[in-house]
Amino acid sequence: MKDTRNPWQLPETASSEAASPDEATSVPSEPKYIQFWERLRHWGLGDSVLRGATVLTTFLLILLVVWVMGAFSQPGPEPVYESSGVALAESLGEKALPPAAPFFHVGGADAEGVSRAMGLNTVLPHRSARDAVIQYTIEPGDSIFSIAEKFNLKPESILWGNRYTLGDDPHLILPGQIINILPVDGVYHQWSAGEGLNGVAAFYRVTPEDIINWPGNELDPNQIGDYSNPNIPPDKMLVIPGGQGKFTDWRTPRISRDEPAKARNLGPGACSASYDGVTGSLTFIWPTTERHLSGFDYTPETNHFGIDIAGRIGNLIFAADHGVVVYAGWNDHGYGEMVVIDHGSGWQTLYAHLSQVTVVCGQEVYQGDTIGFMGSTGKSTGPHLHFEMRSDDYGRVNPWNFLN
Repeated sequence: MKDTRNPWQLPETASSEAASPDEATSVPSEPKYIQFWERLRHWGLGDSVLRGATVLTTFLLILLVVWVMGAFSQPGPEPVYESSGVALAESLGEKALPPAAPFFHVGGADAEGVSRAMGLNTVLPHRSARDAVIQYTIEPGDSIFSIAEKFNLKPESILWGNRYTLGDDPHLILPGQIINILPVDGVYHQWSAGEGLNGVAAFYRVTPEDIINWPGNELDPNQIGDYSNPNIPPDKMLVIPGGQGKFTDWRTPRISRDEPAKARNLGPGACSASYDGVTGSLTFIWPTTERHLSGFDYTPETNHFGIDIAGRIGNLIFAADHGVVVYAGWNDHGYGEMVVIDHGSGWQTLYAHLSQVTVVCGQEVYQGDTIGFMGSTGKSTGPHLHFEMRSDDYGRVNPWNFLN
């Protein structure tokens, strides 16, 4: 016989068969969706349906997020600029504010304030460079290098701008002193009667036109006249833009053991006779206990051909190598108490600003012997040892490259 049972009908349980008619009518029937879910579980499809529903729900949530973000990222209407807030307030349905004073308006003949032309290129106003020499008062702690950095100049331009006061010596800068600051790198030259433009320009490695055309010099090209005898008043100070000066090497000439008297113009510490004695090993040790700077480094561009080694007054000063003393005593040109040792083979060492010299002319010294004590004599702003090394073959060399 054909089975006419409903396929969605759950199989009857023993308890249901045993139930009385009264109990069957008293239990409420389950909702259709629960019956449907029970059938799916009965057939083993519950887990699959759950996974599918989870995937579908996640996908729908992603679509919702994308739609919301797109809706909020749509560009709004272009703002309307008015000379007052009336139209904007009316468009928003708000009470109109009283008209405000116009502040900014693009175009229009009635615009107040500064209107800007709508162009592709912006033309910057011309900023004229300083062309005049200014004065600067040295402050405690200043140096050639710090002043040069402050005014965006080369250190040598500070010296060449004050040749008539500093005398090519960076140590002569002292607190309270007033110096010239050039507007550009170059030289400050005092014109002398009888000078010619061609000669002065050649000396500083520039052209006559560089001098004439510098605005701060106030020279009229039409009234200069003959370059060999130009119409420039004597004593007039001229900026030589780009000029390169020459330092005077009068302070520490070569002092040999054969002719030490050549240094007699340096001061009373000069030796008079010729000497013979021990020669050096040409291996140089540090001349004092400290090994760091307290001032200037080896900088030939500022006429400083040594290193300033730190220390305290009274620190021992040692001979850097064996040799013969060829200068022992006072130096009139800023080095104060000074010692020079000739090591033979063309090498010499110099020790300056000592508080006391403990050797004499012609004395033989050996590496590590005490030759004096650290001080701050001469043109010095504090205790240190100015130390130089010199070779007949290489000239004045950087001590950092030779000290062990």
